[in-house]
Amino acid sequence: MGFIAWIVFGLIVGIIANIIDPRPEQGGVLGAIVLGIVGSIVGGWLGSLLFGYGVSGFNLPSFLVAIGGSLLVLFVVRAFTRRAY
Repeated sequence: MGFIAWIVFGLIVGIIANIIDPRPEQGGVLGAIVLGIVGSIVGGWLGSLLFGYGVSGFNLPSFLVAIGGSLLVLFVVRAFTRRAY
């Protein structure tokens, strides 16, 4: 995928991951794009390792793998940046 395609894909995946997440992030559009792109990379890497399928374009399996990766990234970030209230 090209650069613009990754940004659009990341935006869509980041927004969906923020909707699914019970505690949505407050990063705005830029945060959703970064979350989606990083989640796509992590999800694609883990998906190819575990299932033999990674992020390969604008299709449903790629979106599912990327959304799973984005939710995993959110979980890991929150585990290491837990705030005491």
